[in-house]
Order: sequence, then C-alpha cells, then structure tokens
Amino acid sequence: MRDNGNHFHKLLESGEFRFARLDLPDIDNEPVIMANVPEIVEQETCLFHHSVAEGVDYLELLHNFVERGMMERRPAPVVRFADGEYAFYKLTLGCNGLYRQAESVEVIRKAMPVHIDALRRLAASGKMAPLIFPGNIGCGRKRSFFSFFRRSEEVSASSFLNFLQGHGIALTGENYIPFYAVYAYLTSKAFARLVDGRKLCILNAEYNPNACRDWFARFASKPEIVFIEIPAEYVATRWEAMREGILGRIPPDTDLCLAGAGVGALMVCVDAAARYAMPVLDAGHVLNMMNGREDKSKGLRMYTLRKSRERMAGAKPVPS
Repeated sequence: MRDNGNHFHKLLESGEFRFARLDLPDIDNEPVIMANVPEIVEQETCLFHHSVAEGVDYLELLHNFVERGMMERRPAPVVRFADGEYAFYKLTLGCNGLYRQAESVEVIRKAMPVHIDALRRLAASGKMAPLIFPGNIGCGRKRSFFSFFRRSEEVSASSFLNFLQGHGIALTGENYIPFYAVYAYLTSKAFARLVDGRKLCILNAEYNPNACRDWFARFASKPEIVFIEIPAEYVATRWEAMREGILGRIPPDTDLCLAGAGVGALMVCVDAAARYAMPVLDAGHVLNMMNGREDKSKGLRMYTLRKSRERMAGAKPVPS
C-alpha cells in the first residue's frame, strides 16, 4: 500500500475528526518545551473526534472507561502508539530507539499476525492512543519529540492509519483517545485516587518499590503494588513465547495493571485485559517517572508536569 496519507485526510475531510489544541488546566508543558526544540509545541495540537468538545472531556472519558473496567470486571486495554510503533508497522528497524524492539525485518514480518490480531481486539474493546499532530502526518514533516527513533520519511502517523485501514481496523470516536491524554491521566490525582486501596500490578523491566510508593503517597493514595518483571527488549517479536510466563504470574484478584513494554505493550495490554477482565494501561514513560528514572526516557515528556500538585491534573471533577 502506498503511504500517501489518503485515509488520514479522509478522516478530516469527512468531519469525523479535526485538529484542536489539547488544553488541560494545571498541565505545565513549558519546562518540556524549553528543554527541547521549539517545534515540540506543535504536539499540543492533536486529533479530536467531532463528539468531543474539549481536552478535559477526553480525560473524563478515559477515567470513566478505566473505572468501569475495574468496577464491572471487563477488559479495558489502553495502548499508545508513536514513532516506534509507526516504524515497526512499516516493517523497518527504525523501531529500535530507546529500547531494542525487533531483531530484523524478517522477524517483524513473522510477528505481524499477532500484532494485527491484537490491534483488532484493541479497536473493538479498548482505547487506541496514537500520537497524531500536524507535524507527523506525512511528507515534509519535521522530526518529532521522539526523534531518537531512526526512520525513513515514509514512516508517519498517516502510514500507521493507512496500515490500520488496510487491515480493516477503523479509528473511531469510541476507540480513539489522544496520546497525551494517557500521560495526563496517569499522572493525575484522579488516577491515584482510583487505585487507592486497590491491587495494582506493574508489568515492567524495572521496579523501585520505595519510589513507587512515594509517587502515590503524594496523592494520599496507597495501592497494594505487585511487580512482575518482563524483559526489557524484544517483547514485540517474542510475545508468544513469553505470554504464559508473564500472564500466569498476575494475581487473579488484581484490579488494574500498568505496562511498560515498548512496541510489545499492545499484546501485553490486550491479552492481560482479556484474561483477567480488568483495565491494563500502557504507561511507558510514566513508569519511569514512578521509579524515579526519567533519565531512561532521555528527558521530560509533554503533559506529565503540573503547575500545582494539589489540583487534579487537568481534568474536570470526576467520581472517585
């Protein structure tokens, strides 16, 4: 399939989606902008579905989705997609950025059926959070904040949307959430309060128990945290061999999982959510923050810093 961005433009031209600023009260992106190239400010403009009026509405939608998954014991996977994923689904080793995701292009090809199946299940019952902003939609675009990924110019948000469309997977108002809405929600008081007193399972290559407890204590939250170590590399291509060894260790009474697995987070989140009927969120950089290891992400990320620690992170009041 030729990557000409046609499907993306159809989404805009149909009026189903539009570009708008993700304006969230109490979010402070200024330190991130100051530490990076000025063009990073473009990422404050993202894709909005026509049914969503403001950025705070997306936080409320995400909170309600996660809370309902916990209370009703239903699968609720939430997965983010950015340059690493876009390169992977374009069958390039540009996916190997901060972490090693794939051994070879041939190995990516062999893993693709598992990814496509997981993407279809995610689209049907979860939330897809692709990074889409005016600067990463196709030809002539500037390099994004995630420029540590090696990639060709044909790799873009448009190429990812074309890939989805080519496999009969639609981005809709029901399954779409902005990439940065996930970061903003996971670093909010609303999320910390939701997991207070709950069993929270962290699926990641690293875990600092004291740092994680301190993170939640800032919000007067005290979840029961269980840590399950997963490999730091190649989860995206070796998930079938890893699946049982990882999922089998998750306590059945877990209320919610946070996963850090790079491109492999898709399968981790979808499969864990399906097996245990619970929310499983692709936390990525936020887990580095919880562990006090922001350095592993090569710096600060947009929509993770607050002007005030006391106020909820950029959302309307929502039920706790």
